[in-house]
Amino acid sequence: MRGEYKTPGGKLVAVDLDTADGRVAQARLAGDFFLEPDGALGRIEAALAGASTDDPAQTLADRVARALEPTDTLVGFDPLAVAIAVRRALGKSSTWADHTFTLIQEQPRDPYTQMALDQVYAEELGSGRRGPTLRIWEWASNAVIIGSYQSWSNEVDEAAAARHAVTVVRRVSGGGAMFVEPGNTITYSLVVPESLVDGMSFVDSYAFLDAWCVGALRSLGIDASYLPINDIASPAGKIAGAAQKRFADGAVLHHVTMAYDIDAAKMLEVLRIGREKLSDKGTKSAAKRVDPLRSQTGLSRAAIVEAFVGHFESLYGLDRSEPTEVELARAAELVRTKFANPEWLRRVP
Repeated sequence: MRGEYKTPGGKLVAVDLDTADGRVAQARLAGDFFLEPDGALGRIEAALAGASTDDPAQTLADRVARALEPTDTLVGFDPLAVAIAVRRALGKSSTWADHTFTLIQEQPRDPYTQMALDQVYAEELGSGRRGPTLRIWEWASNAVIIGSYQSWSNEVDEAAAARHAVTVVRRVSGGGAMFVEPGNTITYSLVVPESLVDGMSFVDSYAFLDAWCVGALRSLGIDASYLPINDIASPAGKIAGAAQKRFADGAVLHHVTMAYDIDAAKMLEVLRIGREKLSDKGTKSAAKRVDPLRSQTGLSRAAIVEAFVGHFESLYGLDRSEPTEVELARAAELVRTKFANPEWLRRVP
């Protein structure tokens, strides 16, 4: 059995396994990583022998870590990367190639419904009614999306929001507030099974799930990179912010909002944030626009979205789909009972 794992920004780790009676009988490690001294390779392989085929990734990583000596040097990988490769060899973790992804790219919808649809598609994946999904959002109106645990009153100037016709909504994931305008923002969601990020910490899974997006930006000529914990940036400043929610039924929701061309002055009126926080988003003055995608590519928003979809499809393939009537009905129910409900919106006053 063979498993491979490419660490985000690092090297490929490959493991070949023989098993017997629910245990790893032999492990062989390979890859384009750097490891010194030579003897460390044998210690890592020996540490994996005897491990249960049901051991979680962290248990496997701990076995490897305990076998290393203080003078051992691992470059481009770590014990957890070895553990993830082992889990993939055992069929406990999955890779992008193990899944068929569906693209949902449809009409603009109001902010409450957009929040609800994210939860709906996660529920559908968790129940087995849908597979992994890439969803490109289209906004019907201006919005501020606050994180699940943010304070409403601390984040939003309600008078300014009303003045600029901004709908304030709360998402299911954590993180900071996002300001969006129709036609000036690119937002997408990935709904994937937990097996795809098995063994990864939240921080590692952000980098892993954002890697294709970074690649798409680079294909457009942007010198993009991932910045822990949840940002994508270029030398000119921040481009995107990500957030994530893991559900009890095994679904992982990962969504990203990118600025195409945002009115920074309006954003500062609505959001109670300082200018120093805005400085890492691609502008030094509130009078300017936050426009990293427009200014750095010279392309229309539609052309950038098309390039993103094409890049994802070239890597992992894509089927096309639309929300079903049942899914839209469930979304409407969630809007009524949760996402437009003051109890949810002001759960943190």
